[in-house]
Amino acid sequence: MYLLQTNHLTKTIDQKELVSDVNLHVRKGEIYGFLGPNGAGKTSVMKLIANLWKPTAGSIELFGETLTPRSYEVLKRMGTMIEFPVFYDHMTGRENLELHCAYMGYSCPGSVEQALEDLDLTAAAGKPVRQYSLGMRERLGIARAILCKPEFLMLDEPTNGLDPAGMRQIRELFERLCREYGMTLLISSHILSEVGSIADTVGIIHHGRLVKEVSMAEIEQTNLDYIELAVLDERRVAYVLTEKLGIGNFKIVERGVFRVYDGRVTAQELAKTLALHEVELVSLVRKTESLEDYFLKLTAEVEQDA
Repeated sequence: MYLLQTNHLTKTIDQKELVSDVNLHVRKGEIYGFLGPNGAGKTSVMKLIANLWKPTAGSIELFGETLTPRSYEVLKRMGTMIEFPVFYDHMTGRENLELHCAYMGYSCPGSVEQALEDLDLTAAAGKPVRQYSLGMRERLGIARAILCKPEFLMLDEPTNGLDPAGMRQIRELFERLCREYGMTLLISSHILSEVGSIADTVGIIHHGRLVKEVSMAEIEQTNLDYIELAVLDERRVAYVLTEKLGIGNFKIVERGVFRVYDGRVTAQELAKTLALHEVELVSLVRKTESLEDYFLKLTAEVEQDA
């Protein structure tokens, strides 16, 4: 069952198409990683889903209902943080969260303190937000988004301004929200490793178009082990691979660097054969394609087709 589905979603501003025919599918209870470089259209799609912008064409279905400008009850079931979180700077972190509860009509004893604790902000809760660092503001934005225990949580680049320890803490929080509260999460990022480590499904957007939707399990199954070798003489390597080892499945990724995708040959056998034919190796290592490799391959194909 899809908790969120967009149908041919398109947004044009000043005759420029920011989002083009996007069909997004987010299943109930999953963590969906929305990936793309800066400027790819992630924030634009999220603004449309949050009803901050209206689509030029297409539609959005959320909780089984088509989103309209008057979908107030549906939007109450969503927690969001898009772009930079904004607060009343003269008020404390705690007061900002209490104000959000009042605005949302949400009353649950201890919820503000729990959100502050979850985001490691208890010690700073009594300070005016104007004294918060960028990372602390980001944490407070996440605290506000999760405060009312929404069914659907949508966060735009939520690890901005956080150090590696903070990023890890936030990842663990997201997994716990999904596991313990059954929340569905849509998280955008340009940091592939951050999303890939926790996502069930990823959607890759580039130049406003959704290039691919794929489960992480499928990526792990289809990604190939390969041997990457760096050499000084490219021509002799190609000769040895094709004529002496019968390998056709390889590619040159940059000057002097080859990737061999043939599981029949071992790294030891490859190194020995190259040495016998006087090919000087700079390096040779066995690797596995990562989410970053997968992403770069897809976006490169889009660039070639453009």
